[in-house]
Amino acid sequence: MHIVIMGCGRVGSALAQTLEQQGHTVAVIDRDPTAFRRLGSSFGGRRVTGIGFDRDTLREAGIEDAGAFAAVSSGDNSNIIAARVAREMFGVENVAARIYDPRRAEVYQRLGIPTVATVRWTSDQMLRRLLPSGAEPLWRDPTGGVQLAEVHTSESWVGHRISRLQEETGVRVAFLTRLGEAILPSSQTVLQEGDLVHVMMRTDEVDKVEAAFATGPEEEGGH
Repeated sequence: MHIVIMGCGRVGSALAQTLEQQGHTVAVIDRDPTAFRRLGSSFGGRRVTGIGFDRDTLREAGIEDAGAFAAVSSGDNSNIIAARVAREMFGVENVAARIYDPRRAEVYQRLGIPTVATVRWTSDQMLRRLLPSGAEPLWRDPTGGVQLAEVHTSESWVGHRISRLQEETGVRVAFLTRLGEAILPSSQTVLQEGDLVHVMMRTDEVDKVEAAFATGPEEEGGH
């Protein structure tokens, strides 16, 4: 996957190096060309000097071919503007913005931009927003037969009840993360856009569960 990162501070440079080590192509945007020194001489991706929400700058960074975009500059407003441009103008599916003011995060989540507040930030969190495919185990029982994991959920599940999600995928939804807060859902809880779904499932059924979550609900009356 090609990934564009706005901001080459400690977070952006570490993220870029990690993603490149995982085999992705990476472009980093920063208005200060000296910031690219943090990437080191071994970094093979693009270094683009410019403003991260400028369309020409984004095109130079390869945004039109990008599967993910991370806005991790030092400015909240710049991060959210750039994230919205990447998603709304260039159709990038996986977008995440780092926010310094956690009180703003809820507002931005409602705009459909996953946010990571700096006080809670870890590289793992940001990577999960950029590379959401697959289930990331959070816990396994001693036998290894059952695990708790966050599973990437297709937008087509939005608006459907948790009970239907459980029936069609064979999992138990342990909890949701909604607008940065963990909630315990009931069978009547309806999945909302931006919800992160954490489930209990059998380890030998992970592939089947991932496929069901990615495909979406079966058509009414279908098989």
